Amino acid sequence: MKILVDSDACPVIDTIIATAKTCDTPVILVKSHDHYSNDILPSHVKTIYVDPGFDASDYKIIKLANTNDIVVTQDYGLASLLLTKKCHVIHHNGFLFTEDNIDRFLLTRHLSAQARRAGQRTKGPKPYTNENRNTFKSLLNQLICSQK
Repeated sequence: MKILVDSDACPVIDTIIATAKTCDTPVILVKSHDHYSNDILPSHVKTIYVDPGFDASDYKIIKLANTNDIVVTQDYGLASLLLTKKCHVIHHNGFLFTEDNIDRFLLTRHLSAQARRAGQRTKGPKPYTNENRNTFKSLLNQLICSQK
């Protein structure tokens, strides 16, 4: 088992790295060359850079993901594809994408895109809170421990 992170806009990378270290779980950060970093990361963390093209990170994550891997993403489309591979897909706000809820997320995304194309304004994401971070950390820890 490994943790794959759609990391270009992920606010919980430090939390993922710290939580994974306590359970000796490898982490792979997938990010665009546009977000290149010289940061020195712990030995259990690997960074894979992809071209900045549309969905390049998503395609790489799909290629790397195996059954029972944990994937952190906020991308509903990517989450739906990973569920078919039997991955555990977690949003950084601390909830799991499941077969029971993914259709609702995809429909919401579709309706919001339609509204924007029609000239309507849609709300952006709410500010990220410590409560979100704690909920995420708890769920990630639970997922890692259940796989060991």
